[in-house]
Amino acid sequence: PTLTVLCMSMDSTVRIQRKSRQMIFFYRGYNKVGDTDNPLGTKIVQVNSTTFPALNTLGVAMGRIDFAPGGLNQPHLHPRASEMLTVIEGTLYAAFVSSNLQDGSNKVYGKILQKGDIFVFPQGLIHFQLNIGGTHAVANVAFGSQTPGLVTIANAMFESMPPIPNDVLTKAFQVDEKVIKALRSQFHTSGLGSLSCWL
Repeated sequence: PTLTVLCMSMDSTVRIQRKSRQMIFFYRGYNKVGDTDNPLGTKIVQVNSTTFPALNTLGVAMGRIDFAPGGLNQPHLHPRASEMLTVIEGTLYAAFVSSNLQDGSNKVYGKILQKGDIFVFPQGLIHFQLNIGGTHAVANVAFGSQTPGLVTIANAMFESMPPIPNDVLTKAFQVDEKVIKALRSQFHTSGLGSLSCWL
């Protein structure tokens, strides 16, 4: 027989003691449509061990992504988990990049997805989703970790504190300093850095 040990996170102990045992394993609000009125046109509802302490030690997490028409779940990666995305409604272009292959190339694996389609993103690889339909889109994502982690590529490059030196970015992207300054200014005024992360 299999023995499963349930262990809530330490910071949730007080809240859990006030709830009935059945409520510990219940999450409400996943069905609410997210507010996509932001520069990226997306809203992500995270269900992980931070937002749903019952997941602690269970090795799973999930999320709901709402997309406005043209909305983008910007290029990012999850260092601790692979991800499986299911389209609930709408049309998405989903892709990941396999980089630094033996021949030195970087290859994009992408697909246009319709309702009911599933796409997988391997752990640690840069990936994104773009709503290419003319209507609202919704996707569910599932992770093989209670805390998959999140690194958003653009934010990491242009909104880090302290900033990455301009000399590094101009050489890496092969552009002049004016372009780097222009990109940085977009992040400090757009609110893109206020997106919450998968812990």
